[in-house]
Amino acid sequence: MRYILGVDLGTTAIKAAVFDEKGKECGSKTVEYTLLTPSPGMAELEVNTYVETFKEASHRAIERAGISVEDIVSVGMSAQGETTICLDENNEPLRPAIVWMDVRAVEEAEYIESVIGKENIQKHTGQPGMDAIWPASKILWLKKHEPDTYNKTAKYLQLKAYFSYLLTGKMVCEDSILCTTMYWDITTREYWPEMLELLGIVEEQLPDIYQQGETIGQITPEGARMFGLSTKTTLNSGALDQACGALGVGNVRPGTFSDCTGSNLATVTIVDELMLDPAMQMPCFASAVPGKYMLHAFSSGGMILRWFRDSFCELEMMKEAEGGEAAFEAVCREAARIAPGSDGLIMIPHLQGSGPPDTDNNAKGVYYGITLAHHKPHFARAIMESVAMILRRMMQAMGSLGAEFETIIALGGGSKSSYWCQLKADATGLPVKLMSTNESSACLGAAILAGVASGIWESCEAAADEVVTPEIVYEPKKELKPAYDVLFEKSMKLWNAMRPIFNLIK
Repeated sequence: MRYILGVDLGTTAIKAAVFDEKGKECGSKTVEYTLLTPSPGMAELEVNTYVETFKEASHRAIERAGISVEDIVSVGMSAQGETTICLDENNEPLRPAIVWMDVRAVEEAEYIESVIGKENIQKHTGQPGMDAIWPASKILWLKKHEPDTYNKTAKYLQLKAYFSYLLTGKMVCEDSILCTTMYWDITTREYWPEMLELLGIVEEQLPDIYQQGETIGQITPEGARMFGLSTKTTLNSGALDQACGALGVGNVRPGTFSDCTGSNLATVTIVDELMLDPAMQMPCFASAVPGKYMLHAFSSGGMILRWFRDSFCELEMMKEAEGGEAAFEAVCREAARIAPGSDGLIMIPHLQGSGPPDTDNNAKGVYYGITLAHHKPHFARAIMESVAMILRRMMQAMGSLGAEFETIIALGGGSKSSYWCQLKADATGLPVKLMSTNESSACLGAAILAGVASGIWESCEAAADEVVTPEIVYEPKKELKPAYDVLFEKSMKLWNAMRPIFNLIK
């Protein structure tokens, strides 16, 4: 039996899972970490925290699978996108990694967009304009605010490129991650000279470009010692975490829509050709499958409920620590007792800015309509409903480009809540489907890419058809849809009313 190790480098955790050649999960482990937030809008993490967490997660997953590292034919990587690492001339980190959700570079994003132009940016990158989370904005911020770091940086890497270096000695990144660096051209699959010139960097400071799912090479003796792996094992380039997650739940063909509510809310629908939105709202990415693309929207998601739990649910967490009901489940259960609309309480969930289709780096979280009749369960339900409203907004924007969908495939931590899944079904009027591979979808997607490259499966589509099956379906309660239609209209009005204030009071 041949095995594949799939590793998902997430925002707040790293998960590793071992799969056999039938796509069956044999053992997995998730190890969490806490992001550093030195100032509002900033998010960082020490680079070594990623390394040590990768080691622990992969070691424990292999241990739980009860196999030898010699039986692992390949390691596939799924990773968060824009998190940026600066290395010196000795390939040592110069500072903590700037995490993808960090929005410190708002002014730099605005400057880049003013110089190059939104239409030109979309033409070359597939992204409708600049955003503070993109690495290009972050690099320009470093140039202005940390000139010593900027001048000493020999390599700018995203997470996968850094781990490819540690494991194989090669600094490699692939299309789906490079999409949002904003210095990679989606039409040529090469670095974009105009953006490099503006940033004051050269190609030699960037990783080599590979396709999604391409084999990088054998793990070196140094890499094997560091991570407890075998030199017989290959490393695969994998893909963006959301692309891998979509692949891992069978979203590999046009007409399928997936919703991943994890730390953030991310939605994916596959398209056959590069699709540029004339309304400049929806971005287009390279998908996990080489040659295909995906409309991909992302915004605040499960991290808001985690913030709520950590800030206001001390009693629920104490009960969980004592062996009782999980705090998240308790919060969701109480919220489910509140009627749709939360008795007039509405939330805007953008605690770290908002993403497409309504990108606004200055957006903040807002509760509106608070009265003496509102209690903690109302505030929790308003969070869950706010994420469902953002989901509807994403579907609306994708639909305007001709995308059609009849069901929603749910994945990520939010899909573990039956209450939240049912709420999303009721709010959208569409069935919400959980697949058999939901628990480790991003790891599986990375493993499928590695398995195809290793000859275990013929194609990503064939692997998904063989491995992924429906498990649970939440049917919408049609009688509740009108209430959510009203809530959606109110939520969009509140959002549009607040945007001038977000940009006035920064």
